[in-house]
Amino acid sequence: MRTAYSVETVRAAERELMARLPEGALMQRAAAGLAAACAELLGRVYGSRVVLLVGSGDNGGDALYAGARLARRGAGVTAVLLSPERVHAAGLAALRRAGGRVTGTDGAEELIGRADLVVDGIVGIGGKGGLRPEAVPLAEAAARARAAVVAVDLPSGVDADTGEVRGAAVRADLTVTFGTHKPGLLVDPAREHAGSVRLVDIGLTLPEPAALEALQHADVARLLPSPSAESDKYRRGVVGIAAGSARYPGAAVLAVSGALRGGVGAVRYVGPAGGAVLARFPETLVSDRGPRKAGRVQAWVVGPGAGDDAHTVAEVVGTDVPVLIDADGLRLADREAVRARTAPTLMTPHAGEAAALLGVAREEVEGARLAAVRELAGRYRATVLLKGSTTLVADPAGGTAVRVNATGTPWLATAGSGDVLSGLTGSLLAAGLSARDAGSVGAYLHGLAGRLASRGTPAAATDVASSLPDAWRDVTATA
Repeated sequence: MRTAYSVETVRAAERELMARLPEGALMQRAAAGLAAACAELLGRVYGSRVVLLVGSGDNGGDALYAGARLARRGAGVTAVLLSPERVHAAGLAALRRAGGRVTGTDGAEELIGRADLVVDGIVGIGGKGGLRPEAVPLAEAAARARAAVVAVDLPSGVDADTGEVRGAAVRADLTVTFGTHKPGLLVDPAREHAGSVRLVDIGLTLPEPAALEALQHADVARLLPSPSAESDKYRRGVVGIAAGSARYPGAAVLAVSGALRGGVGAVRYVGPAGGAVLARFPETLVSDRGPRKAGRVQAWVVGPGAGDDAHTVAEVVGTDVPVLIDADGLRLADREAVRARTAPTLMTPHAGEAAALLGVAREEVEGARLAAVRELAGRYRATVLLKGSTTLVADPAGGTAVRVNATGTPWLATAGSGDVLSGLTGSLLAAGLSARDAGSVGAYLHGLAGRLASRGTPAAATDVASSLPDAWRDVTATA
């Protein structure tokens, strides 16, 4: 599992470790890892041109010490000092001893334009609010240049704790981060600025829980439901799908398609699209008598393509089994009824739906996704899966890490993809997973299926559903 910790936690761990190490040893560990990553990216160090963008503090020190290592290997290294009066003195001395050059910001854009590698050591993990004006032209020059850009710990200008980008920021090809991932490296929009991320172990001891965690194949494999020899279709779980309408029958078909591939023994469908569902999936148990008379289920999915059917949404929300609320269900559900539920509730909004639930602009949610998912979970007393380029899953109770998933592909932004995700995730709920685990595993498999279905080309929601078994096999085979 990949974990990310807050700036406060990282700094506390660094202080504890530095108290046990010789002075400067921790920075040397970080610089050694940074220099190794830069050398690997360059391929040939000798004769290469490296520009260091050096701010004040330890981040600039890491860049200077790494630059010294590259200079000793024959690179031509130039440090551009943004705050000469506050530069890391020992790191600067090390660079000069190794033969590196030092300059101010005048003429720096031309240097960047000729460089093979630019190292961003402008701002550390405590930076807030975007780059300062004097650094903006350098970041823009790096974006235009042919040089690869390596960020030290995280790209300057992004918020390490929240993933927010409140102004100009460096866009890196590679971020070399130390000790642990920071939340901003895993959550958009900051994640888009980080490029590839390499973690350098510097010996930190970090507490539990983390601020964020990202499941890997092995974690997902451990959570997947698996039938035993004594299992029958009812013991494996039954999920109810209350979806679709005369206007949107396809939403019902797609939700059922995801549910059938989520590990349960049976899928019950309730709604006006029974004919379309049976024509595509004859194994579905179809009822037109409403959720209360459909038969026993272990979880419900309600809302995809529901149109204005508030009665069905209310009936499902009033049940005492786990419920996943999606799409139209998020708009139609009585908010006090959602808060009053005692059984687990999983809400799965995209940014626009989340904005409506919070009463804010969509741009506010997209710019502060981590804050939004936490606020939604707390306000509605539900687990919330916030869909997007990085999907986030948050529990209403504090003390647990927010889960982040990035297995998807931009090709998943297609009509009906969310309906497949809802059915799949509801099936995992019915199979016995907690709302947090069901949301995390559902997002992981759905994203992986999207990759397998598209392979760089457009894919429809039906293609994603058809690729779910391959995603499941991939997870279990390589875990």
